[in-house]
Amino acid sequence: MLSILRKARLKDKELRVLMLGLDNAGKTTIVKKIMNEDVHSVSPTLGFIIKTIEYEGYDCRDVGGQKTLRTYWKNYFEKTDTLVWVVDATDRERIDDCRRELAGLLVEERLSGASLLVFKNKSDVAGAMSEDEVREGLQLDNIRTHKWTIMECSAMTGLNLREGLRWVVEDAKQRLFLF
Repeated sequence: MLSILRKARLKDKELRVLMLGLDNAGKTTIVKKIMNEDVHSVSPTLGFIIKTIEYEGYDCRDVGGQKTLRTYWKNYFEKTDTLVWVVDATDRERIDDCRRELAGLLVEERLSGASLLVFKNKSDVAGAMSEDEVREGLQLDNIRTHKWTIMECSAMTGLNLREGLRWVVEDAKQRLFLF
């Protein structure tokens, strides 16, 4: 049965990536940078922004949202292959909120089986949390239900954005597609 499902996925080659995180983490800036758009004209997202990123033939979607809209994230969980969780590495005060929101997502049945890429954004800013601080703050080592990795990045410079997408695509190829 699994091989039939994999073959079906191979036909459409649609990879569903959901990018989430607390407000001001840099999700929209990441998407703009990947799409070679101006990253200096980004304003806070007041609603949802859904964009399709063409990367190696796969569609990746960004769903942004502020605290009041987080309950609506569940509308985008269906058939998600990878969750990209964006963390503002300069926002130590909200790392507990960040952990709670991520933990809530990882127990969602419709996200079971999805891998997790944690983008530690704003890594290039002085005083940003280290990878170990984010790993501990999010309690990533306790996650046993999802394959995960953490990658520092910068939405402004583009540091590791393509590498993150490459990890997402390679992980999906290994888990979902027959090549």
